[in-house]
Order: sequence, then structure tokens, then C-alpha cells
Amino acid sequence: MKKILFLHGFFATGSCPMAMALKEAFNGTAVVQTPDLPLHPKEALREIRSIIDREQPDLLLGNSCGSFLAQMLAPVVGIPALLGNPYFMMTEFLKERIGEHEYKAPRRDGNQRLVIDEALIGEFAELEAVQFDHCDPYYKDRVWGLFGDNDAIAHFYPLFLEHYNHAFHFPGGHTPTEQEVKTWYAPLAQKMMMEFSAKEERFIKTI
Repeated sequence: MKKILFLHGFFATGSCPMAMALKEAFNGTAVVQTPDLPLHPKEALREIRSIIDREQPDLLLGNSCGSFLAQMLAPVVGIPALLGNPYFMMTEFLKERIGEHEYKAPRRDGNQRLVIDEALIGEFAELEAVQFDHCDPYYKDRVWGLFGDNDAIAHFYPLFLEHYNHAFHFPGGHTPTEQEVKTWYAPLAQKMMMEFSAKEERFIKTI
């Protein structure tokens, strides 16, 4: 059975409505793995890489910050990726939200508190500067973007097209509803898994 690794957004978790909708959409046809990602992006990348090495998913599916992470990893690990409303400049998002916050869905470790500070912003800034370094012509067709027409937060469609060839739109906002996940995200994910094989023999880079 095919495997999808879902990478949630910054304030979301592996139990967010989008994750649950994906599991429902692929129930019986694919395994959808929805881990809680670490707050710090470098730690998150290491955790995702560890999951990939262990589980060998066929597709990375991200949303918002999760798409930022998926885009960096896809050509490195040799796995296609579907980027939902990618937020390629997370520092802009975080600078307006410095302080203490809570995750919008329960985390498995019980920790619902997070803090945005200058150190966290600096870590994202380091990754932003190199986020497209591993892009190559091979992956221009293996990373797809899905953009909500009513997304009032992320506006990175033009930047996406500077690096990748396939972009799609849906009539929704930054965080898709459960029905939008089933109507738009799931079919595109299925199409990608049918079109591309994650088991292609590709050299593995370091990140």
C-alpha cells in the first residue's frame, strides 16, 4: 500500500482537521502518516528525514510551513511532493507573531505551548536563504503546488513558478476545509502517486 507523509503547518499538529481528512480520504487505499513536527525547523527536518528513512513514503504532502519543509526535502530524498499553500518566507509570518501561542490541535506529547522569538526567526532565516539550493531540472515536474484562491496569508504562487512547473488552484483559503482536502488535495496526491514512483533510483544528497 502506498504511503503519504503529511507535514502540517506551523500552528497545526498531526491531529489537525486536515490530517484527519486526508486519513479519511485515503482510508483503505493508502497509509497517511501524520507526525507532530518539532517547532524548530532544523530539528523538524532531521525528524522528517528520520521518518522517511524508516517508512519510505511515496509522497510528501505539506501545507503552509509544512510545504516549506517538504520543498527542501523532496529533491534531497528523491520523493515527489505536493505543496499546499507553501509559505516560503516564514520569517515574515513569524515576525508579526512574536510571543507565546498555543497549537490549534492536540499534540501527542501533551505540550500545547509554543514561543516565537528572535532565535526561532533566525533559524528560519538561515533555511530560507538556502531553501531552493537543491532544486534541479529533474524535480521541476515532481513538486506540484496547490494554491487557494482566497488565501489571505501566503502569496508565493509567482515564486513557486520560478522553480516548478505544475501549479493548481482551488476555491479556498490558506487552511483548507476538510471537504476541500478531500476534493482537491487527495485527488492530486493520488495522481502524483500514480505518475511518479518514490522508489526511483536517485542519489541521496545531504541537507
